Amino acid sequence: MFKTRRFTIRSKIVLGYLVVVLLFGVVLLVLSAQINVLQKENDFISHHDLDVHNLTNAIEKNVLDMETGQRGFMLTGNETYLEPYTQGMSEWDSNYNQLIALISDNPAQQQSLQNIKSHINRWIEIAGEPSIQLKKEGDQDKVIAFFGSDPGKIEIDLLRSQLAAFRSTETMLTEERVTDLANRSSTLLTVMYTLWGLIAAMSIAAAFIVSGNIVKTLLEVKQTISDISKGGNLKQRIRVRTRDEVADLGYETNKLLDEVQEQNRVKDQITGIATLLQNPTTLEELSRLFLSELAALLEVPYGVLYYWKGNRLLRVAAYAGDGEKERSLGQISLAPGQGMVGQCAVEKRVLRMNDLPQNYIRISSGLGFASASSLTVVPVLFEGKTIAVLELASMKPLQEQAMKLIEELTVIFGVSLHSTATRMELQQLYDESQVLNEELQAQSEKLQLQTEEMQSQTEELQMQTEELYMLNERLEAQKGAAESSAKELANVADQLRTSSGYKSEFLANMSHELRTPLNSMLILSEILADNKHHHLSSEEQNYASVIHRSGKDLLHLINDILDLSKVEAGQMEVEFNEVYLDTLPEVMNQYFLKTAEQKNLDFRIQLQSPLPASIETDEMRLHQILRNLLSNAFKFTSEGEVALTISQMSLDHADRAGQTTEVIAFSVSDTGIGIEESKLLQVFEAFKQADGATARKYGGTGLGLSISQSLASLLGGSISAVSRPGQGSVFTLFLPLYREGSDIPHEPNARLFVSETADTSAASEDQTLSSLASASASNSLSQTPEESPEIWLTPLEEAMISGREILVVDDDIRNVYALANALEHYGMHVISAQNGAECLELLEYGGMKPDVILMDIMMPEMDGYETTRQIRERLGLTEIPIIVLTAKAMKEDREKSIAAGATDYLSKPLNVKDVLSRMKLWMTHEKMEI
Repeated sequence: MFKTRRFTIRSKIVLGYLVVVLLFGVVLLVLSAQINVLQKENDFISHHDLDVHNLTNAIEKNVLDMETGQRGFMLTGNETYLEPYTQGMSEWDSNYNQLIALISDNPAQQQSLQNIKSHINRWIEIAGEPSIQLKKEGDQDKVIAFFGSDPGKIEIDLLRSQLAAFRSTETMLTEERVTDLANRSSTLLTVMYTLWGLIAAMSIAAAFIVSGNIVKTLLEVKQTISDISKGGNLKQRIRVRTRDEVADLGYETNKLLDEVQEQNRVKDQITGIATLLQNPTTLEELSRLFLSELAALLEVPYGVLYYWKGNRLLRVAAYAGDGEKERSLGQISLAPGQGMVGQCAVEKRVLRMNDLPQNYIRISSGLGFASASSLTVVPVLFEGKTIAVLELASMKPLQEQAMKLIEELTVIFGVSLHSTATRMELQQLYDESQVLNEELQAQSEKLQLQTEEMQSQTEELQMQTEELYMLNERLEAQKGAAESSAKELANVADQLRTSSGYKSEFLANMSHELRTPLNSMLILSEILADNKHHHLSSEEQNYASVIHRSGKDLLHLINDILDLSKVEAGQMEVEFNEVYLDTLPEVMNQYFLKTAEQKNLDFRIQLQSPLPASIETDEMRLHQILRNLLSNAFKFTSEGEVALTISQMSLDHADRAGQTTEVIAFSVSDTGIGIEESKLLQVFEAFKQADGATARKYGGTGLGLSISQSLASLLGGSISAVSRPGQGSVFTLFLPLYREGSDIPHEPNARLFVSETADTSAASEDQTLSSLASASASNSLSQTPEESPEIWLTPLEEAMISGREILVVDDDIRNVYALANALEHYGMHVISAQNGAECLELLEYGGMKPDVILMDIMMPEMDGYETTRQIRERLGLTEIPIIVLTAKAMKEDREKSIAAGATDYLSKPLNVKDVLSRMKLWMTHEKMEI
């Protein structure tokens, strides 16, 4: 069917504006065309006519200049008077050509201009050139005779009259053009006013038409609504004939009238049902009446109502159309959450199910039966609590209006149901109170007898109370003794903590006192061993290398003693994080590959699948243990190979019998001298080795394995060892794959895994020893290759740091001397300060701007922390790198240094390579920032 096109108010308004805009566009186009014509005329007058007049005057001036120059030369004979003549001769022809081009549209004027040109040429021919030639020849009589006849005067007079006539003609033409331009401008104004009037008239007409159409329709709608409000007739409807938003207003008003009429009808029905629900006195009667009215109102053939009582849903009423069916309809009792009814009671929301299976509910009548297709379950709430659930079955899904009606009716029914139930409970309580009253009279007699018995029992309890009081006094005495013992234990613990603190402080101070001279010794021996200026012989250089290696060994001994003291004091901290196993081969190769090459040993690292990608442990402590085990393997192996094998295995749990634990095994095997089985446990004790001969031949302190065992315990693991003299050893570190908790007890001698050497790894380690021994027999030692000198700085880096100014702040002149000698080898200028005050004075008043400050921590009067803080805060020198140097080497020193304002941190004894590396880093960093 043909649908009428909708013409909205917006379309009408837009159409009116479009018409106005279109008309304005037409006017603008017409005006633009006229203005362009006038502009062209104006440009023609402004440029063309002005140029014509200027060129005419220029030609006349050229002729006059030639005449003046000719007469001046004739009278004086001075050739400077010929300059105007020469210039006029060169310019008049060019001006003539420009002028003839400008008047190309006027043949009459062109003819006049050509006559002027012929007279100019005639004057030059008979007067100009001959007279000048006579004067140049010096014939004065002919010159006087020429002036007497003066043949050029006639030509000049004719030229003046012709130029005046030419100029007069051009002036007249200009006036005619100006008059024509004025007439056209007047015409343009008339056209503009006319078009504006037409546009205004058409715009006003369009506005009246559009507004009249809108207002007329609105008046009709207003009148209809007014008639409805006065008469109160809800059946009357608005008739709309337009096809715009006003029509939408009419349609919406009609829909509103329909809804109001429907709401009034529903309210009447609800009011009638609410009145009927006031009469019943029992829950069954009330529920049956509500179901009957609801079924009749909504045309629902089946319904069941359940009442919440005692945490159960009990069927109290059903509607089915016949008695037998009604008595058997629905389950008698349901639990909360059971089926849709129980779930509706729990969730307190309406549940609906459509497209029910065939014969789910059969609706029967005298003529036959049919199956319901829709099921609706509605909760009945009172003050936010479910007190009943209504289940309805229908032939088709209930509409939204029916659902709203059910919601309103269930609210009213909930109030009535709660009132009836409360009334029944009150009646029941009253009946029970009557029965209880009679029972209380009988029980009062029994209570009197029981009171007498209680008095006798009270006397017995008093005796027992006295006995308990005496027992309590004895317990208080025992409690006092226990508290005094606890205080004594606390005092002992405080004394132990104090002793441990004194020990830690002593070791820290001793570390400082040992590291300070050791720092100077290492730096100076390293400089001497390097022999950069070739002042030492090879033997002297060898002596310096021995001194440097001995100092390194002493440094390792100091570090081992500090680690052992931390472990014994329980102050060794571990930080668990994710450690990737595939990075270990590269790290260990960096440490030991060069050692293997020097000793001509094979060094293998093997990762046996399956392995996890990572484990959770302390990466630094893991590296420390593996380095210690590998260092021992290389120390005691002179031929063959050293191998590191990483694998995953299961071990019996030490505490829980019959259970296994997944672990990661790090096995370090070698083909060295081996250890007797009776001395395997001895090597894990502090300051103990297998025997005295081993200590004398290979050196060492006997602390490495003890510290490694303690660190393994801190990580939740252990270390096992299998060895055969002459064949080699296998040391295996076991770490748990999964960490059970973050708090790991510290037990220096603990073993996490049991039977690890006897049951799990003994056979594999024996096999490893046999294979290593055979590999050792096939390898012969070769001469150790010469070690190439290590290059610390490239030529470019040496050039970069050369000439830099370094301020060394240290109260120990040995350290200052050692650092100065080391740094001056690379062209750096070193200035020293004996304490913090002298350093501040140099920076504040000495005008120093060092590139790097090397700051010692332990100094008299003002330590390195306070000096660094003063440099940063009081002097405001935040851009100078400050590298802190300390021999105390405690864990908190680095944090304190950075907090004070230091840029970096190095512990003594210093390594020249490390010092240069850090200085290069921060000087390069500073340069990049600039």
